[in-house]
Amino acid sequence: MSSTPTNSRGAVDLSGLADRAKQPDAAPGRTGGSSYVLEVTEQTFDAEVVRRSLNYPVIIEFYTLRAQGAEQLSASLAELATEAAGKFLVARMNVDAAPQFAQQIGLQQVPTVVAALQGQLIPLFQGVVSKEEIRGALDQVTKAAVANGIVGRAEPVGQPAGEEDDGEPDPRFAAAYEAMETGDFATAVEEFDKLLQANPKDTEAEVGKAQASLLLRTAELDPEAAVAAASAPDAPIDAQLTAADAELASGDADAAFARLIGVIRRTSGDDRNAVRVRLLELFETLGNSDPRVQKARRDLMTALF
Repeated sequence: MSSTPTNSRGAVDLSGLADRAKQPDAAPGRTGGSSYVLEVTEQTFDAEVVRRSLNYPVIIEFYTLRAQGAEQLSASLAELATEAAGKFLVARMNVDAAPQFAQQIGLQQVPTVVAALQGQLIPLFQGVVSKEEIRGALDQVTKAAVANGIVGRAEPVGQPAGEEDDGEPDPRFAAAYEAMETGDFATAVEEFDKLLQANPKDTEAEVGKAQASLLLRTAELDPEAAVAAASAPDAPIDAQLTAADAELASGDADAAFARLIGVIRRTSGDDRNAVRVRLLELFETLGNSDPRVQKARRDLMTALF
């Protein structure tokens, strides 16, 4: 494996990996080791790693508690993540709890650290290496991200290393996020709806609902079949909406946005408004700071006026 990624050649495309598992092996949670470190499982990998990587790099640490020196590697990654202050997020996955997943992506040694960029895995290094070697690899990742237009910043997800925990996570979102982590996206949507009923201007709840809704719609979706169905000359509006969901869930936001903007250009009335509403919802899943969203918003304005 290369220790200095300069492009995505040889990357493993993860965008099509959907959250299919019915029962989690363990309940994932935010770690207390760093502001920018979280634990993920096979059930949450798509939502917490693949989808986040559309906005900023996610560094995945595949680990086992049996590996000698693994604790030092984890500590170094946590310290560098805090130092980077949002340039990337570290996601830790215990491969002992997900052996089939590790085999599926071709994991040969633990610990292994890889980067996720735009839904793809890019190998960084295997085994325990020095903090300076890790820093060099991460610098290459952040440079590659900028070169590919990935300029978002991660928000803190846990307590910084060395600081006392002086408060609990916002309890308003506990039920919704717990439902998402267990794959119960319908319940997550309901929980976010409750929050929005109490405060229609709750932007975090709006984003959460949009993401949970997309995961719910695509959980059992065959992306290739959805796009093929929308290619028929007489394809209905619903087919176009489903195809856009599939494209966004597969990491091709530009295609999803372009599809719906194209439909808006050639429709009118209720159909046009339904597509516009869905497009705005898809924007929410990535956030307004995403350059693809900004471009699509400009294209939407042109299509509408």
